[in-house]
Amino acid sequence: MFTAIFSSFETGIIYAIMALGVYLSFRILDFPDLTVDGSFVTGAAISAIMIASGVNPFIATIVALIAGFAAGCITGILHTFGRINNLLSGILMMIALYSINLRIMDRPNISLLNTDTAFTKISGFFERTGIDSFFNRFLSMVGLGDSLPDTWGILIFMIFVTFVIKFLTDLFLQTEIGLAIRATGDNRRMIRSLSANTNLLVILGLGLSNALVAFSGSLIAQQGGSADVGMGIGMIIIGLASVIIGEALFGTKTIARTKLAVIGGSIIYRIVVSMALRIDFLKPGDMRLITAVIVIVALTTPKMIERSKEKKRKARRRADHLSAIRAAAAGKGDNHAALKSDS
Repeated sequence: MFTAIFSSFETGIIYAIMALGVYLSFRILDFPDLTVDGSFVTGAAISAIMIASGVNPFIATIVALIAGFAAGCITGILHTFGRINNLLSGILMMIALYSINLRIMDRPNISLLNTDTAFTKISGFFERTGIDSFFNRFLSMVGLGDSLPDTWGILIFMIFVTFVIKFLTDLFLQTEIGLAIRATGDNRRMIRSLSANTNLLVILGLGLSNALVAFSGSLIAQQGGSADVGMGIGMIIIGLASVIIGEALFGTKTIARTKLAVIGGSIIYRIVVSMALRIDFLKPGDMRLITAVIVIVALTTPKMIERSKEKKRKARRRADHLSAIRAAAAGKGDNHAALKSDS
């Protein structure tokens, strides 16, 4: 059980970067960007082919991030300058990226099992420095010695990277350009009346969103040891599930808190899916069904709770109103009785 939760946490923190990208497009820009399903694979494909060709994996990951930025910008150009509907522009780019990704890989999948990736280098560093043995000794002392992870390096490194990205995006959204992007998502007509170039703001926002998505895809390919042309199918649903779960559980008072909630939602989503797949009658092929059920529950539960609270508030107000009426009626009766006794 501990190994399954550890693996889910590790995968969830990587997918959290993709969820942050989805949050930028869907919540900040109010743009339903389906490019995600394609740009996720683009990041994986570019990093995989470069790593397999002997390029430094860290450089390959940065190139994948840049490619994702370019894909998002093209989607923005199709929508702003091409005057194509936002949903359709994302679908068109997603379809185009499928063929582009096949061209990049030159085959349906690329294996990275026998190559040095960013994670193998990080794992080797943690093993050499003795950090892995330190954590494993601690787990053995608390009785978890039978389920020790292979390495702690990936988890610790990804927690650091994910939170650095989170804080950098927090700072960016507080700059003048970031505030303009937020305003564009809230009311594009209003921000345009202030002489802001909303077209460039939309393109920049979508570029940043897909850059994070492609970066996550690159890391997932290196963690899983392969890049596949179909690995991005349904990725937008996973990203939305993370956003919705995080918002439902942790709230949305500020943007910084909401993005922290998105990271938590991604981790919780992965843990829930992992636990669900441990049920005997569920199979790995049911993962999409599990995702759909999780999203439905995350969407409907807060509304049901709010309706229940509203009913209780209405019942309380009605009871208070009736009590006030009864008290007023009793007061009138006492006054009438006092007048009769005086007469």
